[in-house]
Amino acid sequence: MDKVKIALAKGRTADIAIEMLAQVGIVFRDYSKNSRKLVFKDTSGQVEMILVKSGDVPIYVEKGAADVGVVGKDVLLEEEADIFEVLNLKFGQCRMCVCGKKDYELSFNRKLIVASKYPNIAKNYFDGKGIHCEIIKLNGSVELAPIIGLADVIVDIVESGKTLKENHLEVLKDIYDISARLVVNKVSLKTKSEIIKSLISRLEELTLKGEFQ
Repeated sequence: MDKVKIALAKGRTADIAIEMLAQVGIVFRDYSKNSRKLVFKDTSGQVEMILVKSGDVPIYVEKGAADVGVVGKDVLLEEEADIFEVLNLKFGQCRMCVCGKKDYELSFNRKLIVASKYPNIAKNYFDGKGIHCEIIKLNGSVELAPIIGLADVIVDIVESGKTLKENHLEVLKDIYDISARLVVNKVSLKTKSEIIKSLISRLEELTLKGEFQ
């Protein structure tokens, strides 16, 4: 049987994905949250897991260094990798939103200044709406941008909305629903079809039970 490599985004995504894989019979006994190892083999020896930064998962899968990956939809939208998105795993649910000061009105009549950790998502959204904008790429604390006048609005992930509220901001528009997704290398889906399709089927059955939302 062909071996399959799975790339997981480090952190909570990997932790939950590993639990899901265990539920469908793929068990990594030597995995520990405190381990510094980056490569693990399952008990059957047929599946190898690699832990990488979330933004790198699509790259590893696209280039064939991994056959399968688990990563957030936000990363897939931002990186725009040439891979198959095959299953919504339905955990890590949140929203990608346009946010700004309360009662701020988006205008088509002037250039909009937008701050975001996700410049591609932001640009694609506003281009699609016909709104001319300038995107400012920030790496953290994007909520600060409209408060101090660096930007008119931000595009960011919203979970509880608590941070927005504490900074007197609000959601102006919902863009996408975000959750963890299973992705597959296009060639691997053909060359390792049997094992990968079996994995997809078992994980799909598990997601229908809703235990990992």
